[in-house]
Amino acid sequence: MSNKASFIKYSDIADFRNGLNFSNESHGKGCLLIGVSDFKDNFAPQWKELEEINPEGIAKDDDYLQKGDIIFVRSNGNKALVGRSLYIDREVPSLYSGFCIRARPISEKIDPLFIAYFSKTDFFKTSISSAAGTNINNLNQGILGEVRIPNYSKNVQSAIIRVLSAIDKKIELNNRINAELEAMAKILYDYWFVQFDFPDANGKPYKTSGGKMVYNPTLKREIPEEWSDKTLSQIANITMGQSPEGSSYNEEGVGTIFYQGSTDFGWLFPSTRQYTTVPSRMAKKGDILLSVRAPVGDMNIANTDCCIGRGLAALNSKTGSDGFLFYVMKYFKKIFDRRNSEGTTFGSITKNDLHSLTLAYPTADLLKKYDYVVTNYNKMIFERSLENRELINLRDWLLPMLMNGQVTVR
Repeated sequence: MSNKASFIKYSDIADFRNGLNFSNESHGKGCLLIGVSDFKDNFAPQWKELEEINPEGIAKDDDYLQKGDIIFVRSNGNKALVGRSLYIDREVPSLYSGFCIRARPISEKIDPLFIAYFSKTDFFKTSISSAAGTNINNLNQGILGEVRIPNYSKNVQSAIIRVLSAIDKKIELNNRINAELEAMAKILYDYWFVQFDFPDANGKPYKTSGGKMVYNPTLKREIPEEWSDKTLSQIANITMGQSPEGSSYNEEGVGTIFYQGSTDFGWLFPSTRQYTTVPSRMAKKGDILLSVRAPVGDMNIANTDCCIGRGLAALNSKTGSDGFLFYVMKYFKKIFDRRNSEGTTFGSITKNDLHSLTLAYPTADLLKKYDYVVTNYNKMIFERSLENRELINLRDWLLPMLMNGQVTVR
């Protein structure tokens, strides 16, 4: 089968529409909202992680997303994000922010899923830059409409989709298993360290079985008798990021891996995109990478030593209890999210705020017991996450060659 093809302009096969701008007063229930921070390196939206808004009086019928739509980042202070895409893979009441553009198919010549994969290629990104005439800072409907898409036969499109989808399905399966394992660890953390129903000396739930609780004036609540209160800086080594000179950044692999913020966060590990020749603040392999700017509280794990910019902090446990620390930070993320949902938006968290976060700190034996269980969960999560990185590399290696005909599918 040959992949030789003519090209067709995007504007000939799709209609475009900009997203809507919403104020803090729109926070509420009723509809999911996709913003720039939800793109990352995802192929489709992570639906369970999206915030909700009340669209009454703002959105029209044509503003809602449909299955088969593709949305692109239209504008962002970080121009590396401009042009990133998400494929709408299901019918869910959802809207997209004013910093995005939606493309909706109007022709049956090109499969929307084929365009979604094509949108992830360097050729697509180059096409945007060429249409704009320079390094693009903003994407508009005119620029997007000028992008040329390979006009392969439907059979060739379907063959390419089958190959890439098979890889993506395996990635998604690994992610679902990882999500279940993480959910188990989070439930255990909540049960033991929030509800205080860890196993007592008789194996029964401590608080429910009448375990002694004492009032802690720092935390302003009761905690188990032998527990204490601690600040985050007492249990974790914390490194606040600092951005090197912008002129030192490159994407050619020269120097040290650099993460400015959560832009390149994946499911567990960040994707390497940028490097710096003058690294400043460093994170070590295995450190928790914490987003300290919106979205505050997002986390990844550093899978290699790396330089971190001002949008991140790096944390590791002072006692080696990194499993416990990881879910402590997941707990704090829930608090940040709750405050956000109440309309108090956290644009950032300062060093002092981060250092002074307080928590109820368990006894050493209970901490050891929790870490033993969670370490086994994390090992399985890490193995699947590493496998996914290999699968993503394979997919990203195949993608351009399938699109330009260097590799064909029989």
